Amino acid sequence: MPLCLQQTYAPKGACFGCGPANGDGLRIESFVQGDEVVCTWQPRTMHEAFPGMLNGGIVGALLDCHCNWTAAWHLMQQMGAAAPPCTVTAEYAIKLRRPTPTNGPVLLRAKVVESGPDRARVTGTLEAGGKVCATCDGLFVAVKEGHPAFHRW
Repeated sequence: MPLCLQQTYAPKGACFGCGPANGDGLRIESFVQGDEVVCTWQPRTMHEAFPGMLNGGIVGALLDCHCNWTAAWHLMQQMGAAAPPCTVTAEYAIKLRRPTPTNGPVLLRAKVVESGPDRARVTGTLEAGGKVCATCDGLFVAVKEGHPAFHRW
């Protein structure tokens, strides 16, 4: 089975949302699937806002990291590079459309809708039980040396 983007390009990443090396984090695993990047993630009770429902901040973290990796993958492909540039979130907006149940996995989907040489606008969704529970629109930018996040991958 192929490795996720995070394991392939940032196995020592410590990010709370997507870092494979953060044992206390969410540790999402994003996979390229055609023109989308997808992730299936299983919530635990520690991620709940109240019994049976996912915390909105966790929803935001999941979509932020997943969309960021979608942008990084896209920019890597656009540049013809061997590894993705280090990207950061410039802006993102989450719409919580309905409560997200924690009794099963959530599915994250994201795709690039617009891009430039060093940035990509990404839209994403979080689904549970076959229903869209949250949407995201974000702008993610590749950073240069001197930025605090530059060497994080």
